[in-house]
Amino acid sequence: MQQLAHKLETINEWCGRSISWLTLLMVIVTFLVVVLRYLFDTGWIAMQESVTYMHAMVFLIGASYTLKHNGHVRVDIFYREMPPRRQAMVDLLGSLFLLLPVCAFIFWSSWEYVLTSWSFREGSPETGGLPGVYLLKSLLLVMPALLLVQGMANFLQNLMRLRGITSANREHPQSEL
Repeated sequence: MQQLAHKLETINEWCGRSISWLTLLMVIVTFLVVVLRYLFDTGWIAMQESVTYMHAMVFLIGASYTLKHNGHVRVDIFYREMPPRRQAMVDLLGSLFLLLPVCAFIFWSSWEYVLTSWSFREGSPETGGLPGVYLLKSLLLVMPALLLVQGMANFLQNLMRLRGITSANREHPQSEL
């Protein structure tokens, strides 16, 4: 069970670290868009749209990485005072009854929308825009899938903590505030 949880987390660790480089690229491309527009009075729609694509990728693919590292905002007035076993129970139930169903719903409700976009290879409505809008919309399926993977890893880890199989405490940076 511990090996499975580790393998599941490795997927999100790799995705998060890889996609984080897009933030640097976004800054560079945005800088170029501004320089081209204001110094040279030129620009390309595709370059501007690429920033939107990268931004979407960082947030949609990075959500599971952020979950893995407990970086999402949480109101932990009661949680931070709980003993580790009770925290594990809250996290386990939260994954099971909130995270997993919401991810399944997002995936289910986005499926037709993404398929429709793929069916006619939807492109940008702007002349000179990026042709792969259908690829961008596919992230609406990638995000809940990656969150489901991380949710399963969290579920397994918390189950092991409750059973006393592992003593590894997950980091909770917010609870230290």
